[in-house]
Amino acid sequence: MADIQPLRTLRYDLRSVGSLDAVIAPPYDVIDPPRRAELVARSPFNVVEVDLPDPADGGDPYLHATTVLEAWRQQGILVREREPALWALGQEFTAPDGARRTRRGFFARVRVEDYGPGRIRPHERTQPGPREDRLRLTQATRTNLSPIFSLFDDPDGSAAAALGPATGEEPFATATDDDGVENRLWRVGDPGAIEAVGRALGDRELLIADGHHRYETARLYTRELGSEGEHSYVLMFLCALSDPGLEVFPTHRLLTGLGDPEVQERLGAALKRDFEVEPVDRSEIAPPADPSRVAFGYMDSHFRRPYRLTLKNPSTAADALPDHSDAYRALDTAVLEALILRGALGLSEADIADQRGVSYAKSTAEALEAVESGRVDAAFFMRATPVEQVQAVAAAGESMPPKSTFFYPKVPTGLVFNPLE
Repeated sequence: MADIQPLRTLRYDLRSVGSLDAVIAPPYDVIDPPRRAELVARSPFNVVEVDLPDPADGGDPYLHATTVLEAWRQQGILVREREPALWALGQEFTAPDGARRTRRGFFARVRVEDYGPGRIRPHERTQPGPREDRLRLTQATRTNLSPIFSLFDDPDGSAAAALGPATGEEPFATATDDDGVENRLWRVGDPGAIEAVGRALGDRELLIADGHHRYETARLYTRELGSEGEHSYVLMFLCALSDPGLEVFPTHRLLTGLGDPEVQERLGAALKRDFEVEPVDRSEIAPPADPSRVAFGYMDSHFRRPYRLTLKNPSTAADALPDHSDAYRALDTAVLEALILRGALGLSEADIADQRGVSYAKSTAEALEAVESGRVDAAFFMRATPVEQVQAVAAAGESMPPKSTFFYPKVPTGLVFNPLE
């Protein structure tokens, strides 16, 4: 079972930075250089200076992160809490249907363990490049700067009920991010509430929703230091699977390198052989939810005609994925990867990981624009993977293809940190 504890967090001193709005940032892996420059321009204390270090003199980024973090602590920009606490977070956002929703959860430190039933499970594959970067940053700063986002089962709402009294008060701090998500943060130091949360999650399994590379980093770092200590734990944001604000969105696939007639012929033959091809209206290119059948939308930049592709026979997926579970074979993203990306187009796992020939779009509008402008050769329009399907694949001990899920909103970096010494 997962070991969940309160933490003596390191955090921004609001008297020094004014508010969290200017110092928080999205997770490091969604920030490009122009976005980073915008964040630093808002405040010299923006968290990207340590979580995504890029020294102006071209020096060692990890030394830069360490130097800046220590300077901020000495200057009182960051302060260490004297007593351990949980930190509740409410994120109010606008969903694609236009409705305002709130996702709730809490920050805690969780003992780092190997993956396994009843403990912690991943759901997506990781790559060595990001793991190496995050490990070097952790070694340099000896701090968890960005949380891992994990899910747990709370069928009777015990954890939410324990946190309820604290979240009924004025929040400790608020921050609105660039997507308009309103983040409200509460410190929960009451021993009774902390104990109740611990009981509620005492026999629960945790499913990593976002931050797989960070968890892999924590495992490596814990193993490297050995013995027992602060480094045996990692910062997590925990959210109940039953939380009404939990949303999963799709990530669409954008293809390039399809100019070769032979490649086009292989792609067309595979689509006609394995899928029912149905012309649809542009507004219906993303298929409706139907877990009983694998389906996705398709459009290329030459004809610009929208189609819906539905797998003709589940046995095709079974033949293409013989070493995988039924849960895995039912994934739209897994079937697309096996039959089209790897099968028809011949992309390797390294190609997919390094985005050679395939890239991604978060919204249908963005993917349509990419195709219709000719910026990409074609796009596959995916539907959201239900949380239940994510659980089923994880329970089978398997990891999904990259970008199979997009949990929204992201948990900002900079709300709380977890020192490892």
